Order: sequence, then structure tokens, then C-alpha cells
Amino acid sequence: MPLTVIGAGLGRTGTLSLKLALDQLGVGPCYHMKEVFALPDASDHWRRAAEGEAVDWEVVFAGYRATVDWPGAYFYEQLAARYPAAKVILSVRDAESWFRSTQATIFSDPTFAAAPPAWRAMVQKVITEPMGGRLDDRETVIARYLAHNEEVQRVVPPERLLVFQAAEGWRPLCAFLGLPVPSEPYPRTNTTEEWIDRMRDQS
Repeated sequence: MPLTVIGAGLGRTGTLSLKLALDQLGVGPCYHMKEVFALPDASDHWRRAAEGEAVDWEVVFAGYRATVDWPGAYFYEQLAARYPAAKVILSVRDAESWFRSTQATIFSDPTFAAAPPAWRAMVQKVITEPMGGRLDDRETVIARYLAHNEEVQRVVPPERLLVFQAAEGWRPLCAFLGLPVPSEPYPRTNTTEEWIDRMRDQS
């Protein structure tokens, strides 16, 4: 099952809402970092890929037709080459707002320390190192975020790319994918407040 949509946007750019939207539009099932927690071998696949080993993408994405968020976003260029018919979506948000969100959620989550070694090794390779090695270094992390977004727009042909903000809702997404606009509101989930509440409930 080839990928038809490749998300190049980094985490905390509305990627979980985008996953839900793609699933709702029938473009999914959509792979997201949430899947890495659920699939036993996923972390090791991604770590090996980040270390330059050959990975069978059909095995990694077995059963999925789309991917968004890390870790797939780190490999957007490889995936775009492997699946030349797939469309690419770069989810973005204001850089300062994005950085504040990461610090309140994914880049400060204390549960990471208790995560399995394979998962932590994967995060080191596909998130921490590409972000400059220190996830609390505002200047470096924002610079890497902006550089990633600029690179995607330079690498992916414009006719194949949608630069998308969740606040824009269904219309640009559906126009890009050639699909009708649903009557339901565009999904909005995994806000900073929801993340903090969920972590509090688990503590």
C-alpha cells in the first residue's frame, strides 16, 4: 500500500489534528508518532533509518496510506522520492508559538526519561540531534525549525506541496487533495492545555 500523503511538518504544528483530518477524509490510515508507541519494532526501524541503514518503507508503513509528524517528517525527502505520486503537506505555525508549545509539552515531558531505550535512541536521532542537541536552546531550535520549513519548500516542487496551518481548516487541504469539504468542523486536538492535562492524569 503506497503512501499517498507525506507530512513534512514537525511535531506541535497541528499534526495530530491533521492525522485525524486525513483519516476522516478517507486518506488514511495515517501514521503519527502515536503509532510508534503502539508498534513494537517501530522505534528500531526509525533509529536504523536515521543511522543510514536500509529500511523497507513498505514494512514500516504496512497498513498506512499517509504519515504526519515525527518521525516521518524527518525523512520527508526520502519518502517523497520513494513515493513519487504522494502529495506533501508542510504543517506550520508561528515559530515563537511553536517553540513555547514544544517547551510546555514534547520537549519537556518527564515521561521520556522512563521510555524504553529503543524509543529514546530513536528520539535522539530524529529529533534531538536535528534540533541542535539541546531541546531547550531557543535560538538554535527555532533556527532549525525555520530552516527545516525553508528546506521543504525548496526541495519539494510547488505543485506537489501544500504549506498548511491548522487554522485554515478544511478548504485548502481538501482543494489540494481534490476532495469535498466535510460538513463537520476541522479537528482541533492535542492543544498544549490538553497535553498538560493528560500528563497530569498519568502522573
